[in-house]
Amino acid sequence: MILDFDLAELYEVETRVLKQAVRRNLKRFPDDFMFQLPKDEWKELITNCDKLPENIKFSPTTPFAFTEQGVAMLSSVLNSDKAIDVNISITAASYGLWKP
Repeated sequence: MILDFDLAELYEVETRVLKQAVRRNLKRFPDDFMFQLPKDEWKELITNCDKLPENIKFSPTTPFAFTEQGVAMLSSVLNSDKAIDVNISITAASYGLWKP
């Protein structure tokens, strides 16, 4: 699992942009691709993990958590150069065309 703010950094977009793209494409993110952390789990994570960015800890909404499939789907709904590159790499790898 990887959280939305980490993926936003990876895909070089703002977290709010990532969340907006997900909300606009909810049919692409079934429960086994992505879910939103419940408040109690998020509070526990904040308490136990001291490496979270300070601005994230006080966000009014809990983060989305993505599985491997959700990360791949996310690359197809975000509009950043990095997301496009990742999407092309995933597609090429699935067809055996990817060359490192």
